[in-house]
Amino acid sequence: MKDMKKRILTGDRPSGKLHLGHFVGSLANRVKLQDEYDQYILIADVQALTDNFENPEKVANSVRELVLDYVAAGIDPAKSTIVVQSQVPAIAELTVFYMNLVTLNRVLRNPTVKDEIKQKGFGDKVPAGFAMYPVSQAADITAFAANLVPVGADQLPMIEQTREIARKFNQLYGETLVEPEALVGEFPRLIGTDGNAKMSKSLDNCIYLSDSEEEVRRRVMGMYTDPNRVRATDPGKVEGNPVFIYHDAFNANKEEVADLIKRYKEGTVGDVEVKQKLAAAINNFLAPMRTRRHKLESNPDEVNQILSEGTEKGRKVAEETLRRVKTAMKINYTW
Repeated sequence: MKDMKKRILTGDRPSGKLHLGHFVGSLANRVKLQDEYDQYILIADVQALTDNFENPEKVANSVRELVLDYVAAGIDPAKSTIVVQSQVPAIAELTVFYMNLVTLNRVLRNPTVKDEIKQKGFGDKVPAGFAMYPVSQAADITAFAANLVPVGADQLPMIEQTREIARKFNQLYGETLVEPEALVGEFPRLIGTDGNAKMSKSLDNCIYLSDSEEEVRRRVMGMYTDPNRVRATDPGKVEGNPVFIYHDAFNANKEEVADLIKRYKEGTVGDVEVKQKLAAAINNFLAPMRTRRHKLESNPDEVNQILSEGTEKGRKVAEETLRRVKTAMKINYTW
């Protein structure tokens, strides 16, 4: 039964549409995990506002886009509970309590936080809300009593911070919070279409899950290949070549891929043919996603229902955690 399964919490910041990098890095894993665990997916709109506070419309509009992308990718709302963070007040209240269990210096020493502050170029103007997001994340995880949190190795410091907060609370007030464990996996990182080490919306080097066939072809035909290959008759390099990395990831016809690799190394196939076959392969890969997305997109009431029912279920779980926390702290007043 579902209630007997261990609970997982995962999620995304709603800051735009999801792309193939997201699918390879996390969505494909979630589709698998939803059959093995009681999976909660948090749409972290409050966290997204920490660096999009002047553009809340972008965050709000992205919430529905995430649902469309989730269902398109194979997330089943009957198996995975999709929750909107801002609509669960208990999370904010838990965050306030947890701030007393960690020092500012400890939060700012968190390697993940330090890296993200540097990436976003905050300098000495780090929003307090952003600096505190490890505490907010601890509230997210413990609010839903998650046993496991799927992360890459670079996110382990965030999970350890959550464990520290839960452990300190339990030491002070008695066993109340679930101390989560990291479900560490090797989450692949898909390079950008421009050869950049990471697919990024800001660099516009992505292929989105929602892209049309024409848009996929346009993006693929503009992809970087071997920069040292001047003519189609020149032997080409496939190692580190974005086009062949994508062929390996998304082309189900492995014989075709092997043939293209052989001919590319020999200098008997041009970049145009290699890219045309890649575009066809990616469009085949995205075809069932487009079908699922179109079906849901044409029924906005169903999107509303997914968000409403999932958030209500999540709200009840979080409220029960908050009740237990307040009872342990002896502030669950009954006037």
